[in-house]
Amino acid sequence: MPQLETARRHIDVAPEVQEALAANRPVVALESTIITHGMPYPQNDEMAGRVEEIVREEGAVPATIAVIDGRLKVGLTREERQALAQASGAMKLSRADLAFAVAQRRTGGTTVAATMIAAHLAGIQVFATGGIGGVHMGAETSFDISADLDELSRTPVIVVSAGAKAILDIEKTLEVLETRGVPVVAYGTDVMPAFWSRTSPFAAPLRLDSAADIASFHRTRADLGIVGGMLIANPVPEAAEIPASVMQGHIAAAQQNLVRDGVTGKAVTPTLLANILELTSGASLATNIALVENNARLAARIAGAL
Repeated sequence: MPQLETARRHIDVAPEVQEALAANRPVVALESTIITHGMPYPQNDEMAGRVEEIVREEGAVPATIAVIDGRLKVGLTREERQALAQASGAMKLSRADLAFAVAQRRTGGTTVAATMIAAHLAGIQVFATGGIGGVHMGAETSFDISADLDELSRTPVIVVSAGAKAILDIEKTLEVLETRGVPVVAYGTDVMPAFWSRTSPFAAPLRLDSAADIASFHRTRADLGIVGGMLIANPVPEAAEIPASVMQGHIAAAQQNLVRDGVTGKAVTPTLLANILELTSGASLATNIALVENNARLAARIAGAL
């Protein structure tokens, strides 16, 4: 059930999710911008359905979060998910405009930040995504820094990802997270993964090797009164990765296209991802799906350990 009484009139918690939370069974939140802005149809709907299946296979209940016609949905029916996957003009929702979409009865996919807010309102502690937003290349002049980083510093949800999206400035993203006091934990590795690739030039700030240890860390932070969430960086499976040396060229080309076309603001990430999909002849999409599935599996195990 929602933790804030005033939020109840705006939120629809799916019966299955509500029952699991009431019984203290594991629940995993899932975002929806990957459906509305991250992948083309029908791959987006197929991916979302498969990710929900993986969460169930690991003994947890999936709760895909989105705003549909002004209702903040925590858990979607199959029909709602399919409609969202084909929706045109869906908003890309973060902290700044989540309430706007609800008030104006709009439809939108929730980013990491917005999904964390909704998950926390519903009482969900674990959230699986692909990659978080972060500090964009050239942010020293554009000031383009994702609201995901501030959300991680304030909202007590474990976010399981494949690291920051590799199109970002990973080094600066790690610096901002450190400044905000956000623990960044690499799962089973000493180096930060880079979304499509298992490695990057950057050392992982922290390392843990089991879902139980991650759950214990989360509980200990709460016991000590330390606010905010934590980021789990889970490397993409080796069989599905695109080596960083290959991706660097594609990312550089996509960045040049972005500058050439004058793309700014919220359009930056989906435009870059679309460019990279074309440059990799579709390989980036297959890797993206694999890493999301991998993150969902780990998130469900963490939720179970909690």
